[in-house]
Amino acid sequence: MEQATRAGTLTAASLMVSAPAAADAVRRARALPRLRVGLHITLADGRAELPPNAIPRLVDASGRFSGGESAARLALEGWRWFARPAVRRELALEIRAQFEAFERTGLLLDHVNAHKHLHLHPTVLALILEIGREFGLRAVRMPAEPWWFARWNGHRRPSGDGGAASAAALLGRVGLAPCLALMRRRLDAAGVERNDHVFGIAASGRMDEAALLAILSRLPEGATEIYLHPGTRAGAAIARSMAGYRHTDELAGLLSPRVAAAMALCGASRGGFLDLAAAGKLRPS
Repeated sequence: MEQATRAGTLTAASLMVSAPAAADAVRRARALPRLRVGLHITLADGRAELPPNAIPRLVDASGRFSGGESAARLALEGWRWFARPAVRRELALEIRAQFEAFERTGLLLDHVNAHKHLHLHPTVLALILEIGREFGLRAVRMPAEPWWFARWNGHRRPSGDGGAASAAALLGRVGLAPCLALMRRRLDAAGVERNDHVFGIAASGRMDEAALLAILSRLPEGATEIYLHPGTRAGAAIARSMAGYRHTDELAGLLSPRVAAAMALCGASRGGFLDLAAAGKLRPS
């Protein structure tokens, strides 16, 4: 994060407030005044902010969320959030606790998104919008990725299953269309700023130099977020759920002179969500 921010290619980051290295991340962010920081709401595949006895329907005895192990388990959790009032109450408590934890960092809240894009869930989004107003929420990520990127052959996995992965990404994009449309309407009605496009979903963990150059060569009109998971270590060394991620390749992409040159050539304004909002580049304007 520090290297890419100082190089000028990284302008914003999202913080998981309950992650083991959160305090260190905050310390580093404070030393980077040009870096914008948002809240990465975590409701799966991670640890809660509240203790287990406060939200027993959401976490196990160690304080880790249920449902992050598979898509099926996560779908079941999503149904519980929607259908069970007691679970929704605990969900609201935890989301509020994460906003409060971010506020305690003293960092300016640039944006909000959610781990595994769970803010697409109507219940989660409604709670984020309701609770976030009290904490100065002004912008939320729209996880709407252009279709061509999911089909791009440059993102084939080393195992050679790129065709299947691309097909799955496209099917997933079709299935998410109603959720994206509802999210767009809700954010606009609430007057919350949002981006138009995002890149990083179909190639999560593989956003290397080639991927970044492909995106920058055909950057769409509007406000675009390109997100990565850069690091000096890779894969399972960071988290079991990231066993196939190429964090070091993503960091190398951000530090690539070719990528820096392509960014300069495209002439796009850069910054955090609030920077683009101040320039009138986000929606709703």
